[in-house]
Amino acid sequence: MPARLGNITFDCADALVVATFWSHALGRPLDRGGDSGYCSLGREDSDRSQPAWFFEKVPESKTSKNRVHLDLVDPDPSAIERLVALGASIVAEHTIPGGQQGWTVMRDPEGNEFCVSPASYVG
Repeated sequence: MPARLGNITFDCADALVVATFWSHALGRPLDRGGDSGYCSLGREDSDRSQPAWFFEKVPESKTSKNRVHLDLVDPDPSAIERLVALGASIVAEHTIPGGQQGWTVMRDPEGNEFCVSPASYVG
């Protein structure tokens, strides 16, 4: 049987800040018992119908671009504004030549990069 994605883990300076951002961004509630050292979303779903998200405090700070990042799909034209209001920042806007697919590169409150597009790319 092939492996499947069970969890996504973020190293953080403040797990509660980053977890709260992603909770609101994804519309998933924070799990009980979280604090600035550790928080999670979906931990109690043992079947992992969606991956759980873990946020763990680490002593070192983020120093470079992520080697892996998340791509969110949200067709709502106000999605970028909503994420900025939650604490994200815009890094760049991109469009594939021909203008059929575009995306926004963003950072969460601790600088973790992610992209947002109105549709999944199916080139």
